[in-house]
Amino acid sequence: MEYRDYYKILGVNRKASQKEIKKAYRKLAVKYHPDKNQGNKDAEEKFKQISEAYEVLGDSNKRKKYDTLGKNWNSFQSGQTYSGGNPFEDFNFGQGSNYMDLEDFMNGSNQFSDFFNAFFSGSKRAKSANYRDSWTNVQQAADYETTIEITLEEAYHGTSRIIQLENEKIRIRIKPGITDNQNLRIKGKGQKASNGQIDGDLYVRIKVLKHSKFKRKENDLYLTHKINLFTAVLGGEIFIETIDGKVKLPIKAGTQNGKTFRLKNKGMPVYNSKNQFGNLYVKIEVQIPEKLTNKQRKHFEELRTLF
Repeated sequence: MEYRDYYKILGVNRKASQKEIKKAYRKLAVKYHPDKNQGNKDAEEKFKQISEAYEVLGDSNKRKKYDTLGKNWNSFQSGQTYSGGNPFEDFNFGQGSNYMDLEDFMNGSNQFSDFFNAFFSGSKRAKSANYRDSWTNVQQAADYETTIEITLEEAYHGTSRIIQLENEKIRIRIKPGITDNQNLRIKGKGQKASNGQIDGDLYVRIKVLKHSKFKRKENDLYLTHKINLFTAVLGGEIFIETIDGKVKLPIKAGTQNGKTFRLKNKGMPVYNSKNQFGNLYVKIEVQIPEKLTNKQRKHFEELRTLF
């Protein structure tokens, strides 16, 4: 059974403080969370590894034993339980009422490797790996679900909606860069608790409407822009309309039909990442005149003799 370097998995050195370990863990948990990487088996495996690494390094007792034993781990048996706490307890993932909590990030992931089970045999699952454990004996009221439709422009700039829940109005704040079918969880805004239950949650699915000009692939945008034959042949400047305004694009003489230009950082904002954007890809479509006057046709025939 292969030894696992948990420090390497979290990308921290062995002298890192508990605060640094916590920060590294929750950054990776956001990046590799299954909800953001649906169908990506590599991301799912990475998420399990970083969860397992924090299970050990986030607990000072386990970390000490892990550091002491190192590759001699297989000579140790333990019944130590976890007491490392919630790595997200001081971390706000969203805006206003709109946030994800630890339960969202861990997604019930509780599958540790054979290495971990052998090293810490008998250990209880960490709260960081399965936060739902604390509610094992408590029933939850029903969850509510709804869908909000927004435009691509609203997905770019961010927006908000007000939802009426029985006698309460809730403002849902939607961050820039949100993707189609992305789910937001608002804790405690589902069915109200009764008879010892806890409140249900509200799940909001975001539906980004199709745009008449732009096509979106992850954080990149794609656009087809028409230019006339003379600009394609002689060159010039054109103005491209992006979601964030117009930009000038120089066209070289002899530009071919179908040529694609990349406008860096003119795509969608990267969700939950400050000042990061995708790219805008502009495909040139050269317009060929369909009808010519006799005079125009004569000039084109004269041009043909010159080539």
